[in-house]
Amino acid sequence: MASKKTNKTHLSWNDPAFRAIVYQIAVLGIVAYVAWYLVSNTMHNLSIRNITTGFDFLDREAGFAIGESSIAYTPADTYKRAILVGIVNTLQVSALGIILSTLLGSIIGVARLSTNWLVARMATVYIEAIRNVPLLIQLFFWYALITENLPGPRQALNPVGGVFLSNRGLKFPALQGDSLSWILYGLLLAVLCTFAVYHGSRKRQEKTGKTFPVFRAGLFMLLVFPFIAYFLGGASLALDYPVLRGFNFTGGLSISPELSALLAGLVIYTSAFVAEIVRSGIQSIGKGQWEAASSIGLGKTRVLRLVILPQALRVMIPPMTSTYLNLTKNSSLAVAIGYPDIVSVVNTTLNQTGQAIEGVLIIMAAYLTVSLSISVFMNWYNRHIALVER
Repeated sequence: MASKKTNKTHLSWNDPAFRAIVYQIAVLGIVAYVAWYLVSNTMHNLSIRNITTGFDFLDREAGFAIGESSIAYTPADTYKRAILVGIVNTLQVSALGIILSTLLGSIIGVARLSTNWLVARMATVYIEAIRNVPLLIQLFFWYALITENLPGPRQALNPVGGVFLSNRGLKFPALQGDSLSWILYGLLLAVLCTFAVYHGSRKRQEKTGKTFPVFRAGLFMLLVFPFIAYFLGGASLALDYPVLRGFNFTGGLSISPELSALLAGLVIYTSAFVAEIVRSGIQSIGKGQWEAASSIGLGKTRVLRLVILPQALRVMIPPMTSTYLNLTKNSSLAVAIGYPDIVSVVNTTLNQTGQAIEGVLIIMAAYLTVSLSISVFMNWYNRHIALVER
């Protein structure tokens, strides 16, 4: 039997393994020293200026109003609650921005590959123009367009009954009643069941080759489950219409000019990058795939949806992840147009409390957590759709 060779590390500078260990220890030591120096120097400067440190201020009364909040908040609430409002607002903008920019960017990316000369050129002009104008400038443009060119509440545009558009934002009817929460739970249950049916149908198809009408089953659950939940909640549901009272509307739901401008800027700017990712992903698929799918009688739309895009997703997901992360981080520019995101709320907090370091750490931790969550999900999805060698 051949003897096993063992790679032993020798305490000699001529041994590459020993040198590698020494270099790593040296680098770790330098990093630890720099971190210690920065922390100790900061703490020393704070103590000289009699500035207290810590996060005890989070339990004190905030004392300032927040113009837009998806959760209940009053100035009598704590700074902790105010920061939570900012985080929720940031998550709201990021989620809506990711969904809308993906939809718009996919359409434009496919349009750029169109055989229609005008459609392809218009998509190209859109991408090149939007990508080469700074996002902050675009946010200022949309905010000015909404606040300065739309009429006031008394002269608000009324394109559809109950919907009003003015320089105070978009007002539209809202559902209210005891059954509303039940309906939302019904929708959530329908979505979860649809995903379960989808995964079950894929495993069934891999084993037996038989397909299952997932789309029709999902549509049925999305319609039936909320309908049943409506009656379980007492069949109490009504529309609350916005009504002009004084100088503004009351009732219904509203989208503020700040949120509208922020969403418009983020979606339009990010969709240009998404469009290029979609275009490159589609073009990465060989021409033979188009020809093979067309030879069995599939039309161009079905070839794109059933054959090309599923393969192109494996190319598009990594750069799409970076684009989603950039959108989330770019939402911090909301402070420039007055939307109360996490940066704006924490900025007000640190101005009142003087806890600048703690405030910046909170912002960093919030964006780091959201970004890592998006990255983890996208990496999981990337592994899920990856080709598995058999």
